[in-house]
Amino acid sequence: MIAPATPVAPPGSAAGRFTEPAQLLPPPRRARCEPRGRAALAFGPRFFLLWLLGLIWLGPAWWQPRFALAMVVWDALVLLAWAWDLSRLPAANELEVLREWSTTPGLSMEGRVRVVVRNPAALALVVFAVDEAPLDLRRVPPELEFTIRPGEEGESGYDIRPARRGDCQVGRMHLRYQSVLGIAERWAVADLRQTVRIFPNLDDAKKHTIFLIRSRQIELEKRRKRQRGRGREFESLREYRDGDEWRDVFWPATARRGKLITRVFQIERSQPVWMVMDAGRLLRARDSGLAKLDYAVNAALSLAQVALYSGDRVGLLAYGRGIRQRLAPGRGPAHLREMVERLALVSAEGVEADHLGAVHTFSLIQRSRSLVVWLTDLAETAATPDVIEGALHLARKHLVLFAVIGNPELARLARMHPHDAEQMYSHVAAIEMVHRRELLLRQLRERGSLTVEAEPGQLSVAVVNHYLDIKERNLL
Repeated sequence: MIAPATPVAPPGSAAGRFTEPAQLLPPPRRARCEPRGRAALAFGPRFFLLWLLGLIWLGPAWWQPRFALAMVVWDALVLLAWAWDLSRLPAANELEVLREWSTTPGLSMEGRVRVVVRNPAALALVVFAVDEAPLDLRRVPPELEFTIRPGEEGESGYDIRPARRGDCQVGRMHLRYQSVLGIAERWAVADLRQTVRIFPNLDDAKKHTIFLIRSRQIELEKRRKRQRGRGREFESLREYRDGDEWRDVFWPATARRGKLITRVFQIERSQPVWMVMDAGRLLRARDSGLAKLDYAVNAALSLAQVALYSGDRVGLLAYGRGIRQRLAPGRGPAHLREMVERLALVSAEGVEADHLGAVHTFSLIQRSRSLVVWLTDLAETAATPDVIEGALHLARKHLVLFAVIGNPELARLARMHPHDAEQMYSHVAAIEMVHRRELLLRQLRERGSLTVEAEPGQLSVAVVNHYLDIKERNLL
C-alpha cells in the first residue's frame, strides 16, 4: 500500500504556534483505477512506427506483387506484437494512485501536489497522467510522466498557485500506461475527486506577525520601557517606590506589613477584539492581481494571530447584504484554525453591503465594550455613507479602528502634474475624492474613533501596528 507522509510543523515553531498548517492540509486521496470507457485500450506510438515501416513493401510491390503479400504478413505480425504487448499490461484495477498535498493551499502561495502510482505488474511501466486541477489552482491541467519498475512505486508532482480563496473541486486522475516497448497502451481513470479549501495567504500573515512582534520587542528593549504598570489589570504587589501613584497604594497590605505596599498592573489581557469585514461591491476592486477583500482577509488573519498571541479573544463578523460569517470571540489554536477556515470562505458580492444591518447584528451579540477593527472602503458619494453612520453608532460604546483600503491609482492621479485638459480633469476629480475621504475620516476621529487608510499591500502592517499602539496606550 502507498503510505502518505503528512508534514507536521515542528514543536515550538512559528508555523505550529500560529497557523498549524499541517492540520489545514487537504486529506490525501487514494484510489484504484478503473478502465476509462468501454474500449480502454489503444495503440502505442511504436505500433504506428512499425506499421509505417511496413509501407516500405509498397515500392517493390509495383514490380513484384508478392511483396504486397509480404506487407500483409508484416502488418499481421505487428498486430500480433500489439496483442502480445497488450496482454502483458496489468488491468486498470490493479493500479493504485495517491494524490497528496505537500503544502497548505493558500491564496497566491506556491504549493506542491505529490502524485504516486503503484505498479503491481512484473514488468516496467511508462505512465502518463493528467490531473483534473481547476483554474483556481493553476492555469493548465498538469501532465505527469512516470517510469515505474516492476512491483514498485513511481512519484511525480506538480506546482500550484491558487488564484481565489474558498472551496474548489479537484477531479479525477486520467492515466495512459504502456510497457517499455510502447506498442500497446491501456487507459484508466482514478476517482480522486475531492473538495479542497484555499486559505488566505498564511505565509504573509505569519511573516507580518513575527516581524511586527519582534520589532516591538526590540523597540521596548531599546527604550527600557516595560509594559508593566501601563494597564489596569492587577499583576502583583511590591514595596512603594518614588514616582508610584498614591491611588495604587494597597492599604490593607500596608497596614499588615507596616510599610507602603503598592499594586503593580499590567496591560489587560483577554479583551474582545472583533474583525468586522465588509464584503460588498467596493471590495471587489483589484490591485496587483488581488481583490481588496483578499488584502482585508490577510490583514484580519495577521491581526488575529497577534491578538491571540497577546492573550486577547478574537471574533469575526463578515457581511454583505446579510451576515456571511460570524465567529464569537475566543482564543487558542483551535479557535485560530476556525478563524482561518471562516476567512477562507469570505467572498465579495456584487451589490452594496448592508452596513447598518451589520451594526445592528453586532450590537445584539456584543454587549460589553470591545475593540472593533472595521475593514472596509469608502464610496465617493455626496451624502454620508452608511458605513460612516454605522461606525459612529458603534463608537458610542466600543473603540472603533476604522481601516480603509486606499486606492493607489487615485493617489497617483492626485499627485501627478497634468499636461493637458483631460489630465487636468482627472487630477481635479482625484483631489476632490481624496479630500472627501479625508473629511469622512476626520468626522470619525472627532467622534473618538481611530482611523487608518493604507494601500492594499500595506494594510496588514498598518492594522497590526495600530492594534499594538492601542494595547500599549491602554485605550480599550
